[in-house]
Amino acid sequence: MEMQQETKKRVYKFGGKTADGNSTMKNLLGGKGANLAEMSAIGIPVPPGFTITTEVCTEYNLLGKDKIISLLKNEVEAAVAKVEDIMGTKFGSNENPCLLSVRSGARVSMPGMMDTVLNLGMNDNSVQGLIAKTGNERFAWDSYRRFVQMFGGVVLGVGAQSKEDHDPFEVIIAKAKKTKGVELDTDLDVEDLKQMVTDFKKACEAQTGEPFPEDPWDQLWGSITAVFDSWMNPRAIYYRNMHGYPEEWGTAVNVQAMVYGNMGNNSGTGVAFTRDAATGENIFNGEYLINAQGEDVVAGVRTPQQITLEGSKRWAILAGISEEDRKNKYPSLEELMPAIYEELNETQDKLEKHYKDMQDLEFTIQNGKLWMLQTRNGKRTAAAMVRIAIELLEDGMIDEKKALLMQEPTKLDELLHPVFDGEAIKAAKVLAKGLPASPGAATGQIVFFADEANKYPISILVRVETSPEDLEGMNIAKGILTARGGMTSHAAVVARGMGKCCVSGAGAVQINYKTRVMTIDGKEYQEGDWISLNGSTGEVYEGKIGTKDAELSGYFGRIMKLADKYRKLGVRTNAETERECKVAIGFGAEGIGLCRTEHMFFEGERLIRMREMILAEDEAGRREALDKLLPIQRNDFKDVFAAMAGLPVTVRLLDPPLHEFVPHEEENQKEMAAEMGISVEAIKQKVEDLKEFNPMLGHRGCRLGITYPEITEMQARAIIEAALELKAEGVQTFPEIMIPLIGTVKEFKLQEEIVRAIANKVFEEKGDTIDYLVGTMIEIPRAALTADKIAEVAEFFSFGTNDLTQMGFGYSRDDAGKFLPIYIEKGILKADPFQVLDQEGIGQLVEIGTTKGRSTNSKLKVGICGEHGGEPSSVEFCHSVGMDYVSCSPFRVPIARLAAAQAALKEQA
Repeated sequence: MEMQQETKKRVYKFGGKTADGNSTMKNLLGGKGANLAEMSAIGIPVPPGFTITTEVCTEYNLLGKDKIISLLKNEVEAAVAKVEDIMGTKFGSNENPCLLSVRSGARVSMPGMMDTVLNLGMNDNSVQGLIAKTGNERFAWDSYRRFVQMFGGVVLGVGAQSKEDHDPFEVIIAKAKKTKGVELDTDLDVEDLKQMVTDFKKACEAQTGEPFPEDPWDQLWGSITAVFDSWMNPRAIYYRNMHGYPEEWGTAVNVQAMVYGNMGNNSGTGVAFTRDAATGENIFNGEYLINAQGEDVVAGVRTPQQITLEGSKRWAILAGISEEDRKNKYPSLEELMPAIYEELNETQDKLEKHYKDMQDLEFTIQNGKLWMLQTRNGKRTAAAMVRIAIELLEDGMIDEKKALLMQEPTKLDELLHPVFDGEAIKAAKVLAKGLPASPGAATGQIVFFADEANKYPISILVRVETSPEDLEGMNIAKGILTARGGMTSHAAVVARGMGKCCVSGAGAVQINYKTRVMTIDGKEYQEGDWISLNGSTGEVYEGKIGTKDAELSGYFGRIMKLADKYRKLGVRTNAETERECKVAIGFGAEGIGLCRTEHMFFEGERLIRMREMILAEDEAGRREALDKLLPIQRNDFKDVFAAMAGLPVTVRLLDPPLHEFVPHEEENQKEMAAEMGISVEAIKQKVEDLKEFNPMLGHRGCRLGITYPEITEMQARAIIEAALELKAEGVQTFPEIMIPLIGTVKEFKLQEEIVRAIANKVFEEKGDTIDYLVGTMIEIPRAALTADKIAEVAEFFSFGTNDLTQMGFGYSRDDAGKFLPIYIEKGILKADPFQVLDQEGIGQLVEIGTTKGRSTNSKLKVGICGEHGGEPSSVEFCHSVGMDYVSCSPFRVPIARLAAAQAALKEQA
């Protein structure tokens, strides 16, 4: 084992038109490393370097820093030697220094979640070598101060000591600019930068108690291990949990020769997209900065300029800048460096055609030479996702299957994001305009700190700029507003990835964190004040503005049509009202998989009648109350059946314990007593009688129907009569009556006999019949284990995985929130099992139930109606076990349709 550890390949080199790896090796090399290797191989100008694999990250967490350095030493030294050879420089040299960048690179893009160190190898000697080599003293000292700041923050952990405190590096920079009387870093001279390096080093020593490291190899090993450490930092963990990425994936480390965008006015850096990441439009776009390094573009500290002339003109209009000022102050790269622009345009076209997907590019221009630092499949909004896939399909670059597999099912939810109500927006006051960083409409109360995003039920996070530490607050907030930053700033990229409304770079916004005040044109807005954001136009509005559901795009419809062509699973919805049914039909639902009848009893007259039934002293009293409920139930079912005309509707008989229908607070009990004309004491006594130690495992479901068969009789009659009345009106119905919470076949039989007896009686009374099914919900482990016996009499199974998870794990759904986040954080569970089906455990109960059920009833219809029915990985599992359909909430129907299609395509692969 030790010998295998020593000889295993851990470092893969790239550059100079050769590479050890390629783009298919993302699991091993990470997305960045695999694509750097691929770009090298196809002749794209990439600074040479090497990738330390994701497997080493896992080893690092097991073996520790010293052991990993000893295992990597020979390979890393050989890889650095190759970089030196290609670049004609020497690592650690005082005359011709080879400077490096160290970056993370997980197999999936995690923007800003992990750490980066640039300009590595700088010290008091190499800075002189860099001056001699470039003849640019200011550039050399600027690179040095950037390195000390970045290494100090990332590797040494130097930074603000509290939320109210300031980053010591930023304090030093602000002081230097104030002393000099300038606004921009680029206005500081060589002496200013020299002093800044000295002050930065003192700040590092003050916090760490150690001198700043001068040895380049110490700097390199410190940076490599810091990147591995960042895989386990809080923001990376939160991001992984949010997206369901496993901890064991690890991150690769990419070490590359530095190329410089801050060597003067013939140098620069930028980020570009081969298509519009917000809309999907086939327009090359992006942002750049002259005399800057890459971090400057995404950090939002300086407002970047547009790459294309068309984009620059559009940006100027949005920002309220005149055409003359745009040309003079913010020219496009296309205007400023036409030859470089042409090469970049050709490169982006080559990369998109090679990868057959929209690319997110990073580039640097050093002394008039273009270098590509990264390409990856670009993060995009849902609207862009569906449009890009359809247009690539139309252009013949991909086929239908690839178009479907390119989609992220959960992102479809973004297409249903609200938009502002047209009438309300006309009267709204526009406070400021920024960049439309991520589409949608959001209204909420202002918060200024990410860790306080949940201070109000609906919040808007307002920041000068966001950073990776703000991730959780950004996720909680309804929208994000930043005063600085462009379309590729951290706020913009992360918000688009989340599908969160975002307006960035609203220059009129001034923020005072200490007083918690936002000022726009002299008017102050306090924490808690309402504002609204239009992420599609970049407008910021005063006050609370009403929203409405967005209309679905044509591209969305075409993706859904493709999904229906390839999927095998049916997709139904969980719904109880006519409105929900219509929404679900609009989203492509093929019936109802769960109609919860108890939802029809919780308001108005129906709640009164239900309480009359509960308070009744005997069967005669209960029947009298149920007779009053019958027409209400029948009309409810008619509405649902009519809305789903021609489609199956699974109706679950009464499931919750009766205590849920009576008030437990004394004030509410008094109201009920007055409403029903009885004493408060009588109500208190009934509440006490209904009290159970564990009601979720108590007198509910089929147990109610067995104890009070008259309840089952009323509901069965209401269902059958509603269906017959609609038949007489020419409306076709397919009711499926579901007995809840059975654990034994005898429970099912007792309830089924009542349903069929009532149905036959109604058929005789009406002189007509309908087809209907009687089945059950499998939500108790014993039912899954004895499914073969149950299926001998049941005509369908619907897996209620909410309760099946609760009983299988022994977790209370209502209380698990207290410990599940800790379980996920500690790796006990990979995800909340109430949101993502536990395939290893609960999934086996589902598979056992399906297999055993069909062993005795080959015609058994099988579906799922728990919350998992709309979660993509759970849908894929349902496909794999051979279910007939999944059922989910109306707004998750498109997600389930797409996930079902992807499951079928993956099975074919």
